[in-house]
Amino acid sequence: MGAILIVTIVKNVEIYSPDNIGKKDVVILFNKIEGIYDEFKYGNCFTEYEIIDGTGLIMFPGLIDSHVHISGGGGESGFKSRTPEINFFDLISGGITTVVGCLGTDSICRNMNNLLAKAYGLEEEGISSYIYTGSYEIPVKTITNSIKSDLMLIPKVIGVGEIALSDYRSSKPSFEEFIKVIYDARVGGLLANKKGIVHIHIGDSEDGLKYLFELCMNKDISLDQIIPTHVNRNKKLLNSAIEYGIKGGYFDLTSSYVRGIKEEEELRVSNILPNIISDGVAISHITCSSDAQGSLPIIGDDGKFAGIGIGKPKSLYNEIKELLISNSLPKSDIISIVTKNVANILGLHYKGEIKRYNDADFILVDNKDYELKYVFSNGKKMMEEGKILAKETFIKE
Repeated sequence: MGAILIVTIVKNVEIYSPDNIGKKDVVILFNKIEGIYDEFKYGNCFTEYEIIDGTGLIMFPGLIDSHVHISGGGGESGFKSRTPEINFFDLISGGITTVVGCLGTDSICRNMNNLLAKAYGLEEEGISSYIYTGSYEIPVKTITNSIKSDLMLIPKVIGVGEIALSDYRSSKPSFEEFIKVIYDARVGGLLANKKGIVHIHIGDSEDGLKYLFELCMNKDISLDQIIPTHVNRNKKLLNSAIEYGIKGGYFDLTSSYVRGIKEEEELRVSNILPNIISDGVAISHITCSSDAQGSLPIIGDDGKFAGIGIGKPKSLYNEIKELLISNSLPKSDIISIVTKNVANILGLHYKGEIKRYNDADFILVDNKDYELKYVFSNGKKMMEEGKILAKETFIKE
């Protein structure tokens, strides 16, 4: 757990909510943003409080990472290639205050009960957490034997995913099987007052976004319920995603990439986002996630395969920081793809924006080099001057 006081006041900080609202004083009361003031005169209002001087700092909303293998992933090179669970510290050090967990290829030795338990554990450590029900395959493996009942009965379940399409590891569902998952998620979402998101892994196969373009013709389905991810894995798929976005679709970019592979480096989020916007996709239709704890190949200096690595949560803010430094887009647009847009699409109320009565999830970064200085999650100070304050659950001897 991090440090928490009844009241924290951040003075004279430049705020991107993600919209730029200038230099203000922000008052945190317990786990909420009590208010944003031109100048807050606290006098004798509070008996116990902390003041943080925000001079030279920028306040952004805490990052929302909508695709993390929190209970571990990988496994596609045998049992020894199974990646470990996410570490709470890795999330905080990446400025992430809300995370959505998912399963991937393996739904045999990885299961929904374990995923849900890990989400509860992260919540106890101080990070808001949610999960998708299911994995790559259709029929969807759920906790309660039904997509609808998972959405209705389990508060942490906000959608279905990551369903695999256009990938040799998918279950090769028919279009009818796929669309039934969407309808089940929609009805379950309606009954639970959730968005009922269907989060879709898109692979390298030639079909690409074929099923999603077919959905554009179906007026019964809202495209903001369906989020394809990994669409920057190759140039052809990215161009297809841009076309889909122009038609009104939504999509998610992946911040993790393989260093040493030219196309992977060219398709980094920090390189492609300005062009996506200039091609005509609305910024509100774009999100970005890390795919953390997924396995990644490591390429040596000689250009050859050197081993297996793990996707890191910090890749999310690294790409955002590169965009901020390049000044290629407005700061508000850049930060929105990992904050406000994600919250709106996933239906995470009180998340993703710096505004009164929202959850006190925010980061403070240097206004010159954009290095992370402070992280607050639900009003708890998790990082101060770049140092993580929260204590590890297990003590290392």
